[in-house]
Amino acid sequence: MTTQQPRILVTGASGQLGRLVIDHLLKIVPATRIVAAMRDPAGGAALAAQGVTVVPADYSKPETLDAAFAGIDRVLLISSNALGERVAQHRNAIDAAKRAGVKLLAYTSVLRADTSGLGLAEEHRQTEAALRASGVPFVLLRNGWYNENYTASIPSALAHNALLGSAGDGRISSAARADYAAAAAAVLTSTEDQAGRIYELAGDDAYTLSQFAAEVSKQAGKPLAYMNLPEADFKAALAGAGLPAPLAELLANSDAAAAEGALFDDGNQLSRLIGRPTTPFAQTIAAAVAA
Repeated sequence: MTTQQPRILVTGASGQLGRLVIDHLLKIVPATRIVAAMRDPAGGAALAAQGVTVVPADYSKPETLDAAFAGIDRVLLISSNALGERVAQHRNAIDAAKRAGVKLLAYTSVLRADTSGLGLAEEHRQTEAALRASGVPFVLLRNGWYNENYTASIPSALAHNALLGSAGDGRISSAARADYAAAAAAVLTSTEDQAGRIYELAGDDAYTLSQFAAEVSKQAGKPLAYMNLPEADFKAALAGAGLPAPLAELLANSDAAAAEGALFDDGNQLSRLIGRPTTPFAQTIAAAVAA
């Protein structure tokens, strides 16, 4: 470790998770030690005003990554949202980290990526393999589902008096996005050696989508039933609602995998890492309904 606090870079810093990670970092380390990397630095004016260094970085443009990673000690590589392109993009970031001599790269993977039945896990598995082959010291933050993945569907569900899904009676151990952000900040600022560690991160409590719908109904004061659909029908419903085909396929596949236990975990590693219980899904629902 350097004699002064390490310089920490967060990729995808303008995204929902990235912004929250930086919010947590600002409570722990001086703003002058934080670097926010984003495709359009103009979106980082508020961060810059707080003393955070804002730099351009595009996963698809290695030259921007080399400039962003120069002089950086620790990197949080937040996985890209470009489905089908993520492995190549992540490799660009890993290669840049190696060239820059980064001392620790934390990567936001997915819960039990090595064995997960989630379709989206394959790109994470390939990224994890690239990290192992790179020689860059790394730590895996295998994030489970966000509460917000389901609360985003509340307005549509209430409008149609039904919450659609394909998860059956599968239990989902989700946590708030802010909980995962707090975990990333804790790992990035830890004085312990994090290299080689794998964190399976998920919420303390699990629920079925029927229980989720019942909680929404309670909070909103409106009747709401959970309607379980075959995966193909749920995918068609999502596409019919205007979601891009790849996203509709991903969400339907994820629900079907949840029915088989892919989103359940009772290891409580997330709450131990952040030093408090994870945010109950009912609390996130209450905030979403109030909004």
